[in-house]
Amino acid sequence: MDFASKASTKSMEKELKINNYDVRSDASIKEKLWVVVPLVLLVGLLTTLIYNHYTEFSWSGFVEGFNQEFLVFFAIGVFAQLVDGTLGMGYGATSTSFLLAYGVPPVISSTGVHVAEMFTTGASAISHHKFGNINKKLVKHLLIPGVLGAITGAYLLSDVINGDVIKPFIAVYMIVLAVIIIKKALRKTIVKKKTTKLGYLATFGGFMDSVGGGGWGPIVTSTLLGRGRNPRYTIGSVNAAEFAISFASGIIFMLFGGIHGWQVIFGLILGGVISAPLGAFLVNKIKRKPMMIAVGILIILLSLKTLSKLL
Repeated sequence: MDFASKASTKSMEKELKINNYDVRSDASIKEKLWVVVPLVLLVGLLTTLIYNHYTEFSWSGFVEGFNQEFLVFFAIGVFAQLVDGTLGMGYGATSTSFLLAYGVPPVISSTGVHVAEMFTTGASAISHHKFGNINKKLVKHLLIPGVLGAITGAYLLSDVINGDVIKPFIAVYMIVLAVIIIKKALRKTIVKKKTTKLGYLATFGGFMDSVGGGGWGPIVTSTLLGRGRNPRYTIGSVNAAEFAISFASGIIFMLFGGIHGWQVIFGLILGGVISAPLGAFLVNKIKRKPMMIAVGILIILLSLKTLSKLL
């Protein structure tokens, strides 16, 4: 091999190394965005909330807020996020059922759940990304249609629909979601089918999640799992997309309905953020069927309690 050939070979090897480095660097930046974007949005949201609502708080009021009721909302937040993080469904249904059964009005419970979810789903998305549970292609398919459905539902509940009128319907809707969860759990064999019309599924899931205070997971996750998709990546991806859905609906609730029930919101946020990493870790560790059946039965009992108070 002559000197010119050697020089040409070395030049090509050097160029390949540079190209490989550029590809790895580009991939690394894209990976970091999955963590950076939720963090920036959450910090921005927190800053906005503090700036706009700091006059509503006092130190004495803040201390008085840490009472037995706060502990109840905190416990609901911990339990609901553990359910959602491990099953990929149930945060809204579980927390809304508990809050309605506890006597919290529909608008406050739905606003509280969705504002809290802006933080808890952000923590959950980052945790699932850390544990490698996300299928990015699936997230992209769910994102925009889900956000559009969520915005529509949040606007209708905030500015058009009377919350007291729909309270019994929400309780019935929660029972339907619980039955769906139990039905999916009892299915013995799942034949893998091609998933079509993801956009329609995401739009419907986002809309019902905003109006009913829950439903994104039971509708979207259960449908995808029912078609034989990998549980780990389905749960991680649906939870990651849920951050955008919750963020969109939470912003609409704040714009049109204002923010009420800070004690509910803080309790749910604190409980959810603390338990989010544990839920992401347990997603592949626990037996899903017994957990799904137990959660389904619990939601039915809580919803029946809510209905009994209204009838």
